[in-house]
Amino acid sequence: GLVHSSYLIQIVVAALAGKPVETREAPRTDLQNIFFFGRCFMSLAILIFAFTVTLVALFNGQTTMWEGVPNGVAVVVFFLLMAVVGMLEGMQIAFFAVSRIPEDERGESWIAKKVCNILFFGDAHNLAGFMIGRQLCVVSCMFFIARVTSLDIDPDSGDTIFGVSPSIQKFFNLGFLGALITTIVASIAWQLVASAFPIAFLGNPFTFLLLKLCLFLEATGICNAAYVIAWIKKRIMGFQDDTVYIGTAEERRQKNMGDDDDALSVGPGIISKLPLTEAPEELLKLMASNKHVKSFVSNLANGNGDSDDAKPDIESVVISVPGP
Repeated sequence: GLVHSSYLIQIVVAALAGKPVETREAPRTDLQNIFFFGRCFMSLAILIFAFTVTLVALFNGQTTMWEGVPNGVAVVVFFLLMAVVGMLEGMQIAFFAVSRIPEDERGESWIAKKVCNILFFGDAHNLAGFMIGRQLCVVSCMFFIARVTSLDIDPDSGDTIFGVSPSIQKFFNLGFLGALITTIVASIAWQLVASAFPIAFLGNPFTFLLLKLCLFLEATGICNAAYVIAWIKKRIMGFQDDTVYIGTAEERRQKNMGDDDDALSVGPGIISKLPLTEAPEELLKLMASNKHVKSFVSNLANGNGDSDDAKPDIESVVISVPGP
């Protein structure tokens, strides 16, 4: 539950948007809610503490930020880079979610349509290009964030954060607090929000700008060796595009038609509603008293009603019918 505060961010964003978070999980019980939100608030308390320590160190100039950079500028750069990384993390989730949505359901925003046209042009090569450019951009931002959030305080100097002991200050200097902040605030929280509202992410103007930036970084070719490695892996493993197995979003929607009751298959291995579930009481009594009727109805339930073996002895049935 160390990063469960990201769920709280998702819940707050969904509440502000007036849209409930859709999930396939069963509703939590009271005990599960207590356990879940208990971990959420524990994570939130740790996150607040990590932010407090990091911001105090930033304003005091006690991080590994380059000399000459004003403390206030370092704080602004810290939050700005986290926002950029968060957008890139959310864009990755939103793009793959939208790739499985039919084109006419991808929103009415001009920006959303423009983003989709760029991503899925031709054989959707730009989607792979975005992934490469995104990784370059994220790694670069993380390099600067690490400089900003890593504490540089001598544990034996006596000037520790909040006067903690040297051993605790050594732990702070390892950078785990900054890693926790970026994991929750600059990564997981954005991914959760993007998974719940992928269309909204597409309509964000910054999405379009960052997409163009990522495609530019990919176009430099500095990481194009990834294409060669991916091609080798594809040839060895025999990978194919998802559309080969499940079709495009439009094809899947076209095949998602209602059931034709006259064409439903029944028989062994196929779950279907048996006719006996709503059988009249008189029929049940007749089946209990006449094995031919019981056999006939059972064969009907198994889809064998047209076979000669399924036809009962009519005389035995008539004789067994109880009188008025």
